[in-house]
Amino acid sequence: MGNSLPAYHEQTLQNGLKVVAIPLHNGTGVITTDIFYKVGSRNETMGKSGIAHMLEHLNFKSTKNLKAGEFDEIVKRFGGMTNASTGFDYTHYYIKSSELNLEKSLELFGELMEHLSLQDEEFQPERNVVAEERLWRTDNNPMGYLYFRLFNSAYVYHPYHWTPIGFMEDIKNWSIEDIRAFHKTYYQPQNAIIVVAGDIEPERVFQAAKERFERIENCCEIPKVHTLEPKQDGARRVIVKKESEVEMLALAYKIPPFTHEDQVALSAISEILSSGKSSRLQRNLIDKKRLANQVYAYSMDLVDEGVFLFMGIANEGVSGEELEKELLKQIEKIKEGKIKESEIEKIKINVKADFIFQLESSSSVASLFGSYLARGDLSPLLEFEEKFSTLTKEKIIEVANRYFQPDNSTTLILKK
Repeated sequence: MGNSLPAYHEQTLQNGLKVVAIPLHNGTGVITTDIFYKVGSRNETMGKSGIAHMLEHLNFKSTKNLKAGEFDEIVKRFGGMTNASTGFDYTHYYIKSSELNLEKSLELFGELMEHLSLQDEEFQPERNVVAEERLWRTDNNPMGYLYFRLFNSAYVYHPYHWTPIGFMEDIKNWSIEDIRAFHKTYYQPQNAIIVVAGDIEPERVFQAAKERFERIENCCEIPKVHTLEPKQDGARRVIVKKESEVEMLALAYKIPPFTHEDQVALSAISEILSSGKSSRLQRNLIDKKRLANQVYAYSMDLVDEGVFLFMGIANEGVSGEELEKELLKQIEKIKEGKIKESEIEKIKINVKADFIFQLESSSSVASLFGSYLARGDLSPLLEFEEKFSTLTKEKIIEVANRYFQPDNSTTLILKK
């Protein structure tokens, strides 16, 4: 089977900045201009958690040539849309606009890289905004809290021990000097990737990027993350107490890094269990047994060892343990090979359709390519379709048995 991915073109500037152009000659005149920095919560240290996410917030404050909020205003004025996100492994900014605004978009991103002010009087109120976000999404949200505690329990030593929002005590105690040092270290050309996708010619992208970014110098070497999570030496179980109407369950199994060949089978397992109305978890735990009102499975492929994650919200009167018992039965069925060939064919068709649909929009193309480039390897993406289409039932069973082992698990139950 051929590859549906569009052709991509890349160049690296003298300062190490990688520029990738993905022309989608679709006659829309729409492009998405993205910049990825190879820095996320994985690059933080204990005591300074959440700093990558804080910096994402401060990136829209004042620069040498822009007032706070002016970046957004300029993008709105030319009819564009902008947003940003911070993950475990990278930070991502984008502007979606007409191709006429390519140079302007790159000009804006160049300004943020080169001339961000990082003033203490802008930092202090924004710190409160981030603390509020932590309260709203994590501390006062039982599901968000369980998710955060899952990572605290599954990872002991690796920075994945916290999620990108960070710990509240750290949020309260960063200084503007911490933020400046982090920006100086990680927001260098050699640590960034520009991805432009849409109705555009590669030469124009390379030329515009070169004109704006080549003059920016790198300051220093980028610290390597040498931390490896020690091999898990037995099942972990945690009971979390939190104000909640119902009980909740989180279950995680350690899985290898995103480049590992087993990732394709793991994504197939998450499709079988959790994708759509006819998926196994929806059918059995929600519709048939009415144990939960929400349950999902997700393979989280990260730069370092990741997790295959199950999360569920039990119905009123149902215990987290009851939900766990039924969930484990569904996992066992896959390990025992109770999978129909027709089920595998169906997910192959659905995944292919979703994949192709994703390639129709400039923003999802840029974000897809960028997410692999920012993690440091494009080959899993380039090979995904081919590998998924030739995936066998035997491989799925083998992979399920390899990772879904009690000694490799972390289970959390949230009780009121």
